[in-house]
Amino acid sequence: MTTVLITDDQPLQRFGFRMLLESQDDMTVAGEASNGSEAVRMTAELSPDVVLMDVRMPGLDGIEATRRITAAGDRTRVLILTTFDLDEYAYAGLRAGASGFLVKDAQPEELLSGIRAVATGDAVVAPSLTRRLLDAYVHHLPTENPTDSPEPTPLDTRLTTLTDRELEILTVIGRGWTNTEIAERLHLAESTVKTHVGRILAKTVSRDRIQAVILAYDAGLVKPS
Repeated sequence: MTTVLITDDQPLQRFGFRMLLESQDDMTVAGEASNGSEAVRMTAELSPDVVLMDVRMPGLDGIEATRRITAAGDRTRVLILTTFDLDEYAYAGLRAGASGFLVKDAQPEELLSGIRAVATGDAVVAPSLTRRLLDAYVHHLPTENPTDSPEPTPLDTRLTTLTDRELEILTVIGRGWTNTEIAERLHLAESTVKTHVGRILAKTVSRDRIQAVILAYDAGLVKPS
């Protein structure tokens, strides 16, 4: 049973999510939060499998709430919800530690499959779509410190434990290749690719594939097109 905390400042939106989730045999609603502060507090109390997180809310927004929830180091994963005209928040949310994002006008089946994917540790966003998102916004979002020099960031130290093959695979993950594409283009069995990806995530302490893509960009392995 997957437990879900619904976070949205709109009561009607929360009601709709609850009705959908409670119609599923494998999901249950752990609670509802109307803002980011409530989401952080209730996540600590309830330890849900997934937090369904709105972005724009009064007080503490969904991005900062996501950052605080993931920084706590618990098993809870966050699925960001955004709208088509606010895609820049998706990138900020992924950087904050979210395991993926969906748009609010997604079909019910997409939302349910997204929650299930996040709950099992997978990324909701397809690698190719993730790449397009990063390419579109990586030059338009402010860094934490605009005066930083282009020296390697602390994240780069995570690459030192990777083998040459793992570094190669991390690079193409950052380019948006799926496991099938990696297997075909690098002439590997898909099971071997999955093993490499699992080791890469473990060695780089990446929560999921999306975090590995962000690492590839941060480390300079992949440049925006």
